[in-house]
Amino acid sequence: MHLAHEENPTLIVEHSQELKQTIIHGQGQLHLEIIKYRLEKLFDIKIEFIQPKIPYRETITQEANEVYRHKKQSGGAGQFAEVHMRIEPWHEGMADPHGLSVRHVEEEILSTGGKLVFNWCIVGGSIDSRFSNAIKKGVMMKMDEGPLTGSPCRDIRVCIFDGKMHPVDSNDMAFQIAGSMAFKNAFSHAGAQILEPIYDLTVLCQSEVMGDVMGDLQTRRAIIMGMDSEGHYQKILARVPLAELYGYSSALRSLTQGRAKFTRKIAEYAQVPTEIQQKLKENYQKHAHDES
Repeated sequence: MHLAHEENPTLIVEHSQELKQTIIHGQGQLHLEIIKYRLEKLFDIKIEFIQPKIPYRETITQEANEVYRHKKQSGGAGQFAEVHMRIEPWHEGMADPHGLSVRHVEEEILSTGGKLVFNWCIVGGSIDSRFSNAIKKGVMMKMDEGPLTGSPCRDIRVCIFDGKMHPVDSNDMAFQIAGSMAFKNAFSHAGAQILEPIYDLTVLCQSEVMGDVMGDLQTRRAIIMGMDSEGHYQKILARVPLAELYGYSSALRSLTQGRAKFTRKIAEYAQVPTEIQQKLKENYQKHAHDES
């Protein structure tokens, strides 16, 4: 693929760490088919194009409390940690957590978007503050791979407000495990929600095919934001889930006999409809079961 890029710089190849896929960007379906043909015929490399995965996100919609105790005894020193955790949806400017006294706040701006706000609310030393980083690390591990689809989590506030430790058996690893499991269990009781990327789509087309283009967009869960004219073209402004835009270039060409063009850019993340969320969860659980 790197040789193909050197020969044709308009072909862009990237490996997505998040999606665990190699993504190929071309100028259209024909361009990609030509690249596939050349690789197979000249280099005897079998190529299969599949639909790119969607970079979903996960979050919560309500507050949940969880108590998790990690205890392991295997002769000699064991492991012990107990964590009392509250998680809740985070948004800018929200009030301090009710009923808790916040001692320390850490905010993590996540590379995948959104924030984790980590509040240390323990009064009286039931857990030594030196275990704070271990608990936070356990939470971050679960946020990197959410329980619904394995997608990153975002915009969550975590409060550690109580717990227990042992003078001999408590250590960083024990509290990391306890923090991780407390977060995972709380997440499942906090109105967990899958978010999908929504794109702003601008389509320029002839007036006689405008109805067909609009009808096609409505089948793609699009929300029409407005219409305008630009020179001899009609302009359609819409917001469309990325999951519905696969193959749109070919579909638009077919609908308009090649007399239309479009641009798109990311607008926001929004909640996935309930029926689609259920399918995504079932597919993820089935895939995880097959791998195990």
